[in-house]
Amino acid sequence: MNLDNWPKHIHKYLFLLKDDFFQLPYLYNSPQSMIKGLVSLPIAKHNPSSQFISVDSPLYNSNIYYRKIDESFWIMFTKMNMKQNVVTISSYDENVFNDYYFLNLTIFEFKFNIKDSKSVTLLNTSWTFNKPYTEVPNYFYKETEGTIISFAMKKDWLRKELNTKTIPERKEIISFLNNKRGFYRWVDIAPNAQILAKELSEILNQENSTFDHINLRKKSIQLILEFFKNSSIDSRIADNVSLSNSDYRNAAKAEKIIIKNLHFPFQGIEYIAKEVNTSPTKLKTNFKIIYGFSMLNYHKEKNMLFATQLIPNPEISIKDIANITGYNSSSRFSAAFKKRFGTLPSQVRLQ
Repeated sequence: MNLDNWPKHIHKYLFLLKDDFFQLPYLYNSPQSMIKGLVSLPIAKHNPSSQFISVDSPLYNSNIYYRKIDESFWIMFTKMNMKQNVVTISSYDENVFNDYYFLNLTIFEFKFNIKDSKSVTLLNTSWTFNKPYTEVPNYFYKETEGTIISFAMKKDWLRKELNTKTIPERKEIISFLNNKRGFYRWVDIAPNAQILAKELSEILNQENSTFDHINLRKKSIQLILEFFKNSSIDSRIADNVSLSNSDYRNAAKAEKIIIKNLHFPFQGIEYIAKEVNTSPTKLKTNFKIIYGFSMLNYHKEKNMLFATQLIPNPEISIKDIANITGYNSSSRFSAAFKKRFGTLPSQVRLQ
């Protein structure tokens, strides 16, 4: 891709990283600052009346809807199509007060090759929750597409909502909000998330004359509570460990390596730590704090979740599914699947 013809002022937003990812920094102090930053991009088109931003670039295409639902509660709904490898980098203006917490649901499609040059498309669903001033990179791969739903919430608003709902370990969550810095990621933990995401998309695509603000608020809070009800029993919330921003960045790089190589056997902590340029012991500890799994078990869990998407397809053999998910034999894959879900892949296929 040739960027020579791009205006010089665009280059402050783009530069090629050594690991072949284009970096896109953005200001993360508040939803207002994010919108202002996006609108100021020369590659963006903004329709204020529709609260809609489109970005068309050699790196990615995106359509972004944004709404202020309450005074301290915003939603940004983004559809992205990646043309190149891109890493988004959250940054903060330390001179501007920031009290927004961001909850993000990411649903992206990944293509994996199987035999005879065929490929399968899998959904990679994850949640992230981060506090103010927590800098976290997010990696997006070329030829993937998906949806990012971002909820920006002030602490008092979120505390009030949690106090009026029946949620396990609610006190631990509220205590978590009081810590200085934090970022956690969950794999696909909320069963109804994709359904609710689709319903939100339909509401946001309505014409202004028929826009249903009340239903948008209802569905948004429903999705947020779906997350907290399923994540609140996680011990990481109660432990409430705050790491440095460099620790969060290194763990995100490690996850990028794991996801990119899911269809191979796990590469090992020593190898990943060397690629990330940090110590294996530190990376091992911090990765589990942030992601809730060891790196090996994260690799296994992602592959098991992908397997559940592949098994209902009768055109893909169990042997091929084993290969796609990094197992060198059907028997080892079947044993791992049964250990995780309590049933064999062949039995799931018959259901």
